[in-house]
Amino acid sequence: MEGLRATAGGDVSLHNFSTRLWGQLVHFHVMRLKDLLFLCVGAMPHLHNLAMATCSCYDSIPVSTSLLGDTCDTTSIGLAQCLARKTNKQVFVSYNLQNADSNFTLLVENRIKEEMEAFPEKF
Repeated sequence: MEGLRATAGGDVSLHNFSTRLWGQLVHFHVMRLKDLLFLCVGAMPHLHNLAMATCSCYDSIPVSTSLLGDTCDTTSIGLAQCLARKTNKQVFVSYNLQNADSNFTLLVENRIKEEMEAFPEKF
């Protein structure tokens, strides 16, 4: 029982934030474990797409794959790779926004980076 308490208190972190981008409310849910990061981005609490990326000693680009959803939509994979490179952790990303515009996706990514700079202990 003490092991569970220590793990829950020190190695797991939950962080939620929201922002309005191009008039759309976007919610972010971050769960950080010791060597793993889970990020869910969306306007609604859905899990339509899920991708995973992790750094490899064999390549500078993190290894990634789509685990759930449309494999043609590479937004979750790209974001997971970016965050894996930045955090050096295994990263799971669920990106569930209808707006597929690359400029909008860049705004989402920049908002995540701002939050990472403001609260590095949450990532």
